[in-house]
Amino acid sequence: MFIRITGVQRQVLISSWLYLGQILNGYSGGWSGPGLPKLRDLEQSPLPYLLTEAQLSLVATLIYLGAAAGPFIITWLANTKGRKPCLIASGVISVLSYIIMGTTVNLAMLYVSRFLTGVSIGGIIVTNLVYIGEIASPKIRGILLTAMGIFMTLGYMLVFAVAPYVSYNGTVYVGVAISIVYTFGLFFIPETPVFYALQGRDDDLKKLLQDLGRSEEVDKMLKMKNDLNETDTKKEWMELFSLKSNRKALLIVVIINILQHCSGVMAVLFFCASIFEMAGSSVESHIAMMIVICFQILGSIITPFFIESTGRRRILLLSTAICSLSMFTLGLYFYLDHIGSPVVNNIKWLPLVILIVFYIGYDSGFGNIPTAIIGEMFTTNVRSKGSTITLMSTFLGGFMVTTTFGAVLESVGGHAAFWFFSFTSACAFLFTVFFIPETKGKTLMQIQEDLS
Repeated sequence: MFIRITGVQRQVLISSWLYLGQILNGYSGGWSGPGLPKLRDLEQSPLPYLLTEAQLSLVATLIYLGAAAGPFIITWLANTKGRKPCLIASGVISVLSYIIMGTTVNLAMLYVSRFLTGVSIGGIIVTNLVYIGEIASPKIRGILLTAMGIFMTLGYMLVFAVAPYVSYNGTVYVGVAISIVYTFGLFFIPETPVFYALQGRDDDLKKLLQDLGRSEEVDKMLKMKNDLNETDTKKEWMELFSLKSNRKALLIVVIINILQHCSGVMAVLFFCASIFEMAGSSVESHIAMMIVICFQILGSIITPFFIESTGRRRILLLSTAICSLSMFTLGLYFYLDHIGSPVVNNIKWLPLVILIVFYIGYDSGFGNIPTAIIGEMFTTNVRSKGSTITLMSTFLGGFMVTTTFGAVLESVGGHAAFWFFSFTSACAFLFTVFFIPETKGKTLMQIQEDLS
């Protein structure tokens, strides 16, 4: 696969293929936005009957339950069979989920397809974090990890650009195509240095580190190998909670990632049509979301250029502050609309502007950094398990928030939900101030020493 390129270029090249998995995740995760309206239309729906709003809400949010289960189903292979088989298995599950979605004739099949989609998303995310964290040099690790958010957003853009203009089956064909191409390409990427150390494959370890431009780390990896090989699964789970550095890392990443998923980002994506309808916007919901996603990409692109110079904490502080203020303002708009204030008639454009500001703020830090630091915070032998628990917790939190959001939107009003999102973003700001360490420019071993 490799041509004569530098080690850093090779790291970027390998990561670039993994980013196709992030595009797939964005496409699959964002499918509900333009996909649910098709299920509300008997002429477009593959089902012979209309679904209730509760059933549609479950179609949208079941991917969270699948994503919570995905890391456990997929990554038990990580330390025995390798990171690469985990990625391939996730891709195969994605292909299967879209095949079921395309052949569905009842609600149960649709539920199964969305659950499997979530399993694939969870498996890809957690393995990408572990994989990139292990192949990347410290000087570009933050860039490669945060760039995952850019490609996730490109996936959202793709589904909102394609789905409104093609049939239900058309959206499925696109998903199948991306899944197959992504899975095929994974057969040509290498394993990670850490997995070779775990397996005691010294020659493969040395060659791979040389290919990645990290030859100076050979001695450190070989020295670490004995400790890694002495661990077993039970001991790894124990060390996740018994070692102070791992325990502290787990607490930090679980809390900040739960707060991330409670910021309202997926709720807005899933229920964008209802939000713009309630706001009285004259812009069609999928057009409005395309505008928002374009600015999302802008926010995502900004961060990798500054993360290694500015640092994770400063960017995260600015991002969470923007998210909190924008959600508070959006809640204020819907409150004024709820009480029938005439002011609202003159500012129908405001929700779209606020969501643009929110998504720029979110994707410039809050949407990327909490996920990126998962790949940096744990000791090598428990990284996949720590990542698994973290993502399971955050996806369960996201499932509860997003499932509840639809009911709150209709019964209480948008203002209550958006003020809750503002509060959680403010909590994330304060949590960053007091608890999240700066990891820029540090090796994974240095980060562990700091946490200890």
